[in-house]
Amino acid sequence: MFTSILTYLVGIINYQTKIILFLLQFLLNQAKYSKAPKLTTPLDLDYRKLTVDDLPTIQKLQTLDYRQVISGHFDKTGKVIQPVRRHKNSKPIPNDICCPRCQAPHDYLYRNNGDCGQYQCKVCQERFNLKNKYAKEVVLSCPHCTQTLDKIKHRKGFVIYKCRNFACSFYQNRLKKLSSKEQRLFKEQPHLFKMHYLYRQFELKLSELQAPREIPTVVQLSNIHSSPQVLGLILTYYVNYGLSAEKTAALMFDVHQVKISGQTIRNYARSVACLVRPFTDGYPYALSDQFCGDETYIRVQGKWHYIYFFFDAVNKIILSHRVSPNRDTATAIKAFHDVIKRFDTLPENLNLIVDGNPIYKLAQIFFAGEGIHFDVTQVIGLTNEDKVSAEFRPLKQIIERLNRTFKGNYKPLGGFGSEAGSIAFVELFTTYFNFLRPHASLEKGRVPVQLPELELCEDMPQKWLRLLQISEDCLVNLSLAS
Repeated sequence: MFTSILTYLVGIINYQTKIILFLLQFLLNQAKYSKAPKLTTPLDLDYRKLTVDDLPTIQKLQTLDYRQVISGHFDKTGKVIQPVRRHKNSKPIPNDICCPRCQAPHDYLYRNNGDCGQYQCKVCQERFNLKNKYAKEVVLSCPHCTQTLDKIKHRKGFVIYKCRNFACSFYQNRLKKLSSKEQRLFKEQPHLFKMHYLYRQFELKLSELQAPREIPTVVQLSNIHSSPQVLGLILTYYVNYGLSAEKTAALMFDVHQVKISGQTIRNYARSVACLVRPFTDGYPYALSDQFCGDETYIRVQGKWHYIYFFFDAVNKIILSHRVSPNRDTATAIKAFHDVIKRFDTLPENLNLIVDGNPIYKLAQIFFAGEGIHFDVTQVIGLTNEDKVSAEFRPLKQIIERLNRTFKGNYKPLGGFGSEAGSIAFVELFTTYFNFLRPHASLEKGRVPVQLPELELCEDMPQKWLRLLQISEDCLVNLSLAS
């Protein structure tokens, strides 16, 4: 009897051991093939900052007349440039192809590299490819060796051109600066190094940044059924205290006996944001010389979107508040433009403090190509590993503090159901922060931008209503001016 019980227990133990081994193997496989980020040692990562190269040399294509070239060649040598004599088995040149430089007809052209698409003109000796080089009026050349740049990649918002000349002084200098360890790594994995000259041509135009931003609205404030006092209370609860639309609606009914739906409150918020946007964006702020920027996250329709805040660190004024579904260079360019447009004359020492995201350096390249020059200082990491981080980290901490202030108002909302709703709330928050919210670091806890009209108002709902009146007057003046 006792022996049979032991045999039974040993069998159970063996069975449990097999289950445990199976589960361990399953968990190891899950960990091995999981897409979750692996823990790495930060000291083993060799971070490389984005470098900004000089602008390329722009060469305009000089056109010639093949008749004059042939006549000049005859006057100089006494010989006539004859059409190309082709072999019987050679592939003919299409009749509609001519030299893009001297307009020589197809009789003077021959294929320079078989069927790969390159032609050469016998009159002016020009080599060309109809698919790329002569589709433009100008040619981009490397500023270090005058080699024509090749288009290698098309990124979102810009095209990358590269100098492939291995004898280029830029390439040779980069090669000499590599340490012995980097040289060995370069031979094994050359794609890890940026050695050749690169130029990024942006598709976004400076004129496109001047277009006004619109917020789609559902209702007109002049036609709403609620009284102005109710609208002021809604804005105070929804924006100042960061209550969700549903909680604001419940508060309006429980405290003020006003029955209103959460969707109606969101509709009101979008209409108010559309009204105050021209005033908030176009107000002539008094600016300091310390500016910082960063991006933070919000949830829109279940997906992460990004807000690009740029901030006057001294006067505590939000200068840019771009909302975008993408963390891309185009939005960084627009955020920079929001800061730059506020200056009648751009300061020579203008410096924007940002994090290590390379999109800000690319935005700087864009404006440099437009003749607008300023500095961009990147504070990288969480510790002061270099002098730049030690000097400018306080500004980075200031913009992080702004992000936390915004998150304090945003988190109770639980995200947004539409992109227009997210843009409207960020617009209202910026208006509230700049004109209505007292700031502890300013003198006597005053608001960043003091409007004399608002100082006469007794409470916050009246301040919101007075600010709406000011914004409406501003909108009327802009319409009359245009």
